[in-house]
Amino acid sequence: MSEIAMRRASASSFGRAAAIVLLGAALASCGNEQAPQAEGRLVGVVTVEAGQFAEDIQLSGEIQAKKDVGLAFRIAGRVLERPVNVGDRVTAGQLIARLDPALEQNALVAAKAALEAARGEVNTARSNFERQDRLMGQGFTTRLRFDQALRAQETAQAGLENAEAQLELARDRLGFTELRADAAGVVTARQIEPGEVVQPGQIVVQIARDDIRDAVFNVPAAMLDTHLSDARIRIALADVPTVTAYGTVREVAPQADPVTRTFEVRVALQNPPEAMRLGSTVVGRVELQSAAIVSIPASALTQQGLSPAVWIVDPAKSTVSLRDVDVLRFNPTTVVLSQGLEPGEVIVSAGIQALHPGQRIRPLPGTRAAPGQQAASSTRPP
Repeated sequence: MSEIAMRRASASSFGRAAAIVLLGAALASCGNEQAPQAEGRLVGVVTVEAGQFAEDIQLSGEIQAKKDVGLAFRIAGRVLERPVNVGDRVTAGQLIARLDPALEQNALVAAKAALEAARGEVNTARSNFERQDRLMGQGFTTRLRFDQALRAQETAQAGLENAEAQLELARDRLGFTELRADAAGVVTARQIEPGEVVQPGQIVVQIARDDIRDAVFNVPAAMLDTHLSDARIRIALADVPTVTAYGTVREVAPQADPVTRTFEVRVALQNPPEAMRLGSTVVGRVELQSAAIVSIPASALTQQGLSPAVWIVDPAKSTVSLRDVDVLRFNPTTVVLSQGLEPGEVIVSAGIQALHPGQRIRPLPGTRAAPGQQAASSTRPP
């Protein structure tokens, strides 16, 4: 073999040996490296926060007077005039109706005459007693006559007091022939026309007093279980919502209406504007706040057996576990829980379909600090 062929064979053998050495070194280095750990499943997470359950209630009602009184005469008689009609605004002391005063005027004249006669009897009896008293002191009269004079004076004095009382009564009855308003208000009904004969206590007109006004609503029985009596209610005119006032519940009817089966609730208005006239239609709105509750996204709710549950994230290990919860109510996008979660805990809100207990997870960017949604509802009863 030539020298050149021998050199080529030697170079080829050296190249194969070097390749084998390099391959062995590479395999040795791969054996020393650790296999990469499995990455967690990407899921959406949310941090549980406490909120309040706000219930926005709206009701329709009307403005009414706190006191709707019926005015009536204290004595019987024929109505001579009634100068007010339905819808008239009256002031305190204004004349509402008048009876024919002829009989009472005659009775007053007779009472005055009887009083004068009684005064004369008293003067006569007093003079007789004084004379008998002097004679008794001198021994010129008997005890019997003295006692008779004393009793006659006492009887005359009693008759005088009776005549004075009858005169006052006659004056009062004459005053009772005029019916006057005791407070300002609006006439809402009339029951008597001029010329009719009325009896004592028979209602002549109905007056809604204008000093205090109420907003009156018909409330279903279910709403009475809430803290409605403690709420501050906003009242607005139905036609002009910008005209508003505030009030608190003053009275709740103890018995339901036999037809509508609702309860009448009267709300005392605080400084109502003049535009809120009697009979105006108003809308009352009240927001009731409950104790602290927890609301989670509807996508976070799953099921464990027959019980609702959520996936809880362990921040230290980035693993998940399943926990049962109690649902208070369902909303379109949220679920309100009564118990099962504490504020600050992290739950899985997206990607719950393929999870199993103890599985590692990775939160999607920007989801860990997402706050829980506040529970709210809008209740508008018919």
